[in-house]
Amino acid sequence: MVRGVAVYLALLIALRLFGKREVGQFTLYDLVFILLVANALQPAITGPDSSLVGGLILIVALVLTNYGVGRLADVPRLHRFFSAPPAIVVRDGKYLLRTMRREGVQKEEVEMAAREHGIDDVKDVKKAVLEEDGSISIIAEDSKARPRRRGRFNRRQN
Repeated sequence: MVRGVAVYLALLIALRLFGKREVGQFTLYDLVFILLVANALQPAITGPDSSLVGGLILIVALVLTNYGVGRLADVPRLHRFFSAPPAIVVRDGKYLLRTMRREGVQKEEVEMAAREHGIDDVKDVKKAVLEEDGSISIIAEDSKARPRRRGRFNRRQN
């Protein structure tokens, strides 16, 4: 029990020091980091007593590596490697099926995002864009006349 609490506190402190993003803002490399941490720290919690120090060292190593990758992603030439570019999935009320298939976006997901922006029919969408973070941005055909509600549909976090 003590080892589990120690690992939890160390990871919590490390994430608090190095990460400011919320769960909905995780990048691909943040997800990989979380999966690695979950797998790598299991022995530190359930293994022999000597594995606690190894687990704490692993936390520091993985957090620093994730922090470094995050900084590399800020370099313009490397940014494209770490982040998917936005993809237009609807243009002038018409689904771009080839792009949707490639990105793994369903019509229902675009329709949900449109409704969250106060648009009942996709025919009224000038452009729908699957953003880097997995959210779908909607631009209405008559964007000045339509009130926009604050809402985000994020499909890549599932």
